[in-house]
Amino acid sequence: MNNATKIKYYIESLCIYNIKNDEIIDGIYRMLSNIDNDKVLLMQSQLFALLSRHKSLRHYVSKLILTDDNVFTKAAAAGKSDQLDPTILEAVKSDLQKLEAIANVTVNDVILAEENKDIQEILETMPSWKTDGKAMLPLTENWAGQIDELIDFHKNNGYGKYAKFNAFTWRNRELEPITALDPITLADLKNYETQRKQVLDNTIAFLRGLPANNTLLYGDRGTGKSSTIHAILNEYHNMGLRMIEISKSDINDLTMIRERISDSPMKFIIYIDDLSFDTHDDSFGELKAALEGSLSGRQNNILIYATSNRRHLIKESFSDRENDVNRSDTMQENLSLSDRFGLSVTFLNPDKTEYQDIVAKIAADRGLRVDMDALVEEADQWARRRGGRSPRCAKQFVDYVESREIMANNN
Repeated sequence: MNNATKIKYYIESLCIYNIKNDEIIDGIYRMLSNIDNDKVLLMQSQLFALLSRHKSLRHYVSKLILTDDNVFTKAAAAGKSDQLDPTILEAVKSDLQKLEAIANVTVNDVILAEENKDIQEILETMPSWKTDGKAMLPLTENWAGQIDELIDFHKNNGYGKYAKFNAFTWRNRELEPITALDPITLADLKNYETQRKQVLDNTIAFLRGLPANNTLLYGDRGTGKSSTIHAILNEYHNMGLRMIEISKSDINDLTMIRERISDSPMKFIIYIDDLSFDTHDDSFGELKAALEGSLSGRQNNILIYATSNRRHLIKESFSDRENDVNRSDTMQENLSLSDRFGLSVTFLNPDKTEYQDIVAKIAADRGLRVDMDALVEEADQWARRRGGRSPRCAKQFVDYVESREIMANNN
């Protein structure tokens, strides 16, 4: 049996890895199925065009392995691969051996299998895709012998789309990956250590399977509420943390979202930014039930983190204030939601000294060569012109100073 025919049979006989419908794997299969047919020329040209977008065929196939969603990768991500039936692990080993052979297929394999001399002559004029690329770590050589390395990889990095992406948004009732994340780190955030530690401790407890609370971060604009959540994802994604960002209008889909991820071994923070409600907003009750109060409201792999500029999440109207009885009822309704967040963390604007300290720390991180006393004084003037001091204002000011310095040095 020539190698081209063997590779075709290998693709047909994959049992665990669900990659037969991948466009490149399917392209290889169609090309090999059309040997001794002039369609093989078209198949090969199309395959080359697809592969030209990637580092190499070997790199591409290894990425498919690392990001596949199957019974093995899911169990490995959950730390339960040792509970799989031995026949599953044998099937994984067999698939990996075949996939490595598929990753090494060359144009020469097609030429050697082609019996039509005219087609063979044209095949020899066509470009060859890269065949000497490296696989994605932890895969190196002898993939069938690297099951333990794959188990460790999935335990730390997830499986399927959760190995590809760390964050998702809910769109058209589907989880859509967010490909460009805010790169902010915990080290980038200055001061507010007490507030941040509360959120960090809660998140770490969640990742360790310990009791943890849904969390409301509320307070002044620009104080780092959203940035704290973004930085936590960047810090702990290798511990199985994933994030799903939803808008207020998606709150009515929370039950559907929870059901979609209920059997996943990953840990999910459902993140709602800038949360507030108008009176009689129909999503208010859904969020209350999700936080606490419905039979399906709590799952051990899901927490809700929300940010808001308001401690009381329902905006009062003038009619709500018309009489003391109605006002009391409204206040109780306000608290019935905010109190269901087990942890509430307050972020307030810094005073002048704290603001100047934040400016100085950011400038030091950037390595700015400026007179620090003059810098913080100018920063305070900047803040007054923009209506108040905040960490966001401090960062914007340092961005401005850094740009000014770079342009001056380039002139």
